[in-house]
Formats: sequence, structure tokens, C-alpha cells
Amino acid sequence: MVSQRRLSGDTKATFQRFNIHQRIQHIMMFTSFITLAVTGLPIKYNHSGWAKAVTGMFGGFDNMFSVHLIAAVVMLASSVYHLFYLVLYPLATKKLSLAALPTLKDVRDVFQNMQYLLGLTKEPPKFDRYSYKEKFDYWAVFWGMVIMGGSGLMMWFPDMAAAFFPRWVIDSARYAHSDEAMLAILAIFVWHFYNVHFSPNFFPMSWVWFHGRMSREEMQHEHPLELERIMKSDGHRREAQAGTGEKPLGV
Repeated sequence: MVSQRRLSGDTKATFQRFNIHQRIQHIMMFTSFITLAVTGLPIKYNHSGWAKAVTGMFGGFDNMFSVHLIAAVVMLASSVYHLFYLVLYPLATKKLSLAALPTLKDVRDVFQNMQYLLGLTKEPPKFDRYSYKEKFDYWAVFWGMVIMGGSGLMMWFPDMAAAFFPRWVIDSARYAHSDEAMLAILAIFVWHFYNVHFSPNFFPMSWVWFHGRMSREEMQHEHPLELERIMKSDGHRREAQAGTGEKPLGV
């Protein structure tokens, strides 16, 4: 969705990147994730001095574990919210977007970006609505929720899990939960944080997660193909409005 200011030729125009539902889902996800990391790492490394100090900050293990469970519920709720959104939003708007699905272009973009970073080509890849890095972040959450959410529920309700799974599956859930958590923490704080916050293009932080908008310059740098498509679409719309005697928005 494009702001009316852009249609009137304002160079300070902004573009809506994420709507209110997407921003709420993201806030629920990252706040619960950080809380789970802070309360989960001391459990994994409970014999370390720093882990005991963090546990003490919560007033003891029981309090910290309760916070961990609450954060887990929030994360599961955000996932359910997102799944309902994926189904209901296209039905309400009659618009189905497949932009987040991986394509062959993503594979080509990976190799072109590697060549660009190595100085083998002067042209970086041009991204559309989502780059391959954003798609990786997005689909990694689905994988992580299946592993961490499923194993976490098994440990939370072992008697119920025992009615459906053999003992070795339940025992394996503890290791799967712990190892997947470490992988997720590294992926978020190294890969994701750099790409969206610590990169020179955004440092110290990209605020798109908060207000959901990007400037024309940001769109040109990060999503030039999407910007080109939007501009072309609006150009056709203005021509159609001129042909019927209607004024474009913002005029």
C-alpha cells in the first residue's frame, strides 16, 4: 500500500511495508523470544555462575521458569495469530500474496550477492517484496516453532505426551528443545540483527517493525523491483484517472 503523498510527487513519500496485524505479530514474537532466551539459557547452563546470578534476579528458579512458560504461551499465541491471519486476511481483502515463497530467483540472488561481496561483479542483486534473507528468516520461524514448540509442550505435559509417543521421543525432546534454542538464538542475534539493525544501512536500528513504513530511498535500496512495480502501477492508474477526468489522489 502506498501513501497518498507519494502519488502527489512528494520525494519524502513513504510506503507501507507491514500493516498493524503484522507488526503486532512481530512484537509478540520478538518480545517472547528474547524473554525465552533470557530465562532459558540459565536453565541450560545452570551450573554456571552467571546463570545463578540471572536466576537470582528473578527471585529464584520457580519464578524464572514461570516467566519462561508465560513467554512460551505468548510465542505460541503469536504463531496461531499468524496462521489465522494467513487464512483470513486474503479472504477479507480478496488478495492472495505468494511473495514469501522461495523461487529460483532467490537462488540466483544468493550467488550474485556472493559475487558482489567478493568484488567479482559491480551489480548487487535487485530484490522484490522479500529478499532471500528475509524469506530465510520467515521460514526458519516455522521450522523453529515445530521443533521448539512441539518439544516444549512434550516437556510441559509429559503425561499427555506419553499417551501418544514412546519414551525415547519424549527424552529426545529435551535435547531437541535445547539445541534448537541455541541455533535460534545465534540466528537471531547474529544473522537477523545484523541484516535489519546493525548493518550500515540501518544502524543503529530499522524502525520498520514499529511504524511499518519505508522511505523511497530505503525502498530503492532494499526492494527496487517492488518500487518499480508500484511506480509503474500508479502511473497506469493516473493515466486511467486522467482519461475519465478524475484527479489522482493527493492532487
